[in-house]
Amino acid sequence: MLASFAPAAHAVVIGSRGAIGAAFADALAANPGFALVTRLARPELDLTDAASIAAAAAALPAPPDLVIVATGILHGDGLKPEKSLRDLDAAALARSFAINAIGPALVAQAFLPLLPIGRKTVFAALSARVGSISDNRLGGWHAYRAAKAALNQLIRTLAIEQTRRNPDSIVLALHPGTVDSPLSLPFQRGVATLFPPAVAAGQLLAVIDAATPAQSGRLFDWRGDEIAP
Repeated sequence: MLASFAPAAHAVVIGSRGAIGAAFADALAANPGFALVTRLARPELDLTDAASIAAAAAALPAPPDLVIVATGILHGDGLKPEKSLRDLDAAALARSFAINAIGPALVAQAFLPLLPIGRKTVFAALSARVGSISDNRLGGWHAYRAAKAALNQLIRTLAIEQTRRNPDSIVLALHPGTVDSPLSLPFQRGVATLFPPAVAAGQLLAVIDAATPAQSGRLFDWRGDEIAP
């Protein structure tokens, strides 16, 4: 797996104390193609603090070939998925955007310029199918849907700029499916397929390994199928 990267590659996993983030980091650490895995999470890197993001980027021991932003918030910390318009709350919307969209964008701002030029590099952020506007048939979950849709647009915009800097670089949004994690725990009833974190991470690493520059800026699920905006 991950044979498409240069030998002795360096991976950075942001959100490495979360269920899927830890699974990404563990899988990469066990992969002989990666000589170095840097694990970043709060308090070393706070998605709501641009200075901490910049400091974490500046402290990296080597330029990264792969950066995975494995973060996200759906409930807790003043948030819960809205069932209708009357549930909208300005503070909750702002919190969802801060973690699900603005934070990954600030990570990209700090980390994308560090990616080496002249070989395959990947910046990938966890998104969600519910961020697809065209796939929204149920409504609800206003803040999470809107923030993930914003993330998908940011990924597209970042990819265009990154391609100009380095044609071999790839920027991706990834949908892991429903992962058995604290984020999905209240919503697992009736889920047809619930992935253990290690399985979810392995599936998305396979998608990353197969990704080409022509796919940069798009959203893919765990099978490698593109999800329409």
